[in-house]
This record gives sequence, C-alpha cells and structure tokens, in this order.
Amino acid sequence: MNAFDVNGQRIALLGGTSGLGLATAQLAAAQGARVVIASRTEARLTAALETLPATAEGHVADLASEHAIKALIAGLGSLDHLVFTAGENLVLNELAETDLTAARGFFETRLWGALAAAKHAAPRLRPGGSIVLMSGSAATRPQAGWTVAAAICGAIEAVTRALAVELAPLRVNAVAPGVVRTPLWGAMGEADRDAMYTGLADQLLVGRVGEAADVALGILQLMANGYTTGITLPIDGGATLV
Repeated sequence: MNAFDVNGQRIALLGGTSGLGLATAQLAAAQGARVVIASRTEARLTAALETLPATAEGHVADLASEHAIKALIAGLGSLDHLVFTAGENLVLNELAETDLTAARGFFETRLWGALAAAKHAAPRLRPGGSIVLMSGSAATRPQAGWTVAAAICGAIEAVTRALAVELAPLRVNAVAPGVVRTPLWGAMGEADRDAMYTGLADQLLVGRVGEAADVALGILQLMANGYTTGITLPIDGGATLV
C-alpha cells in the first residue's frame, strides 16, 4: 500500500497558492493527483500555477464568502478530496492589546470559510473521499498572545470531530502544525520572526521548526488513509511534549 496513493485523484486546495496549501498541492501533483487551487489574489494564483504541472487548475475566489465558495465548488464538478488552508496572516497580541473587531475578521476565513467549503464540497466528493481542515498547536499549547489563534484552532478541531460523525462515511480530519516557516508569520518583523524560529527550535525535540513540506506529508497521509477520520494530526516537532 502506498501511503501517498493519490494518483489520478482530483484534489481541491482552497488557499493552495502559498505556504502549507501550495506545498501540499506540489506534493500531491508529484504523486499524480490532479490539483485545483484557489486564492482571492490573481497575482498569487498565477505565481503558484507556475510551480505546478500544466494539468493544475487555478481559480480566484473570496474564501471568506460562502457565496463565492459555493460558486467555485459548483463549477469544479466531482472531487476526491478537499483541503482548506486559507487564512490571512494572524496578528498576535496579548488580550489587553487585541482589537476584537479585527480578531473577528480572522474567523471569517479560517472558521466560517472552512465550514462553507465543507458544506458545499461534501455532496461532490466521491466515495472514499475526504476533507482536511487546518488547526494548529495553539489549540493545545498556546503561548501568551495566541488567544485568537487558540480559539480558531480549538473551534476547527471541534468542527472536525462533529463533521466526521455527521458526514460519515466521508472522512474529515485536521492537521495541527506547530510553528512552520511560511508566509503565515509575515505580519511579524523579520528580526522578531527569526528570533521566534531560533528560540522555538532550541526547545523542540527535533531541534528545528517545521517546513511546509513536513505538513504536506501529513495532509497526504490523511487523504490516502481510508481508515482515519475525526482526528487532528499534530505535526509540531514534539511541541506538545515540552
């Protein structure tokens, strides 16, 4: 059995134009999958498609809008898997400095967008198909200033379990990356970001922070393993143990 057997399968990756989503699209395409990526930014979509085979499809869509997601998925036809990795760069602040109005905006894509994608994609997924959502280590091991991120991740993990029950036998899983070198942290200054990477690498059991390819491997495993549903797979270098 090939642990990454997605050859010939059609995979929609919403948010698949950078970071974890693009890494997953690239790995899936290398394994013979037909990938469809979507982003709200034309320039980012064009750049991502240049890194993928000619068989890849790309679409521009507002992934915070249920209407836009519904229209996008309706035009895709049948799918084997849905992966939702979309989300703006999070702004990390301690509670006293958190703009709650701005914080609500992060939920629009990361939680409500994920729910809209699952809602409209589920009827189009072929038997044996799956949905993979995006959580994070903040759900179980938050740091100071990660309250909003922890709330989003915790909600996604609860949604994953609930949808796995409701949509069965369709499989629904999530991944929970630790700190990974991606554009997610682009809102931080470069010096602060590098200091965070270095500090965390010294604490982690594997001695380094993650790369997007590490998470892509986990996502493909969840898609290919037909006996796995309702779980959140930590991919965090052992962060939950230290």
